[in-house]
Amino acid sequence: MTEVFFYHLESSSPTGVLPSLLEKTLKRGWKALVKLPDREALDAMDEALWTYRDESFLPHGTSGAAEPVLLTLGDEAENGAEALFLAPGSEMSAAEMKRFERCVLLFGHDEAPRARDAWKSYKDEGFAVTYWKQGPDGRWEKAA
Repeated sequence: MTEVFFYHLESSSPTGVLPSLLEKTLKRGWKALVKLPDREALDAMDEALWTYRDESFLPHGTSGAAEPVLLTLGDEAENGAEALFLAPGSEMSAAEMKRFERCVLLFGHDEAPRARDAWKSYKDEGFAVTYWKQGPDGRWEKAA
């Protein structure tokens, strides 16, 4: 059964949050597909993954089956990703999401109503759904 994690971005941006989530994904031995809403967001994420930490970077690209993290505007997972990350403003059908082990939906305050609708829809479709929020210290806390 596909897990769907809802991450409510209360004090961080996608470029601030995704690198650490992607590191955890790679440590599991999984590959990741990161779907972004537009070219500007894709370019910003590409830059963030190269520069988020001085001593390392996350291996990634925008095409290719060999990339452990694939940034895209589409739904194709050329790299055989087990994890899907949907940045705010990007979407994928529930049927397409079922091919992943875990889907992570990032959303901010503006997207909260749409995220609530998605929560209900995914739960009704049989997905295992979990809600995560940021605590005062910026750490993630499982809330539902």
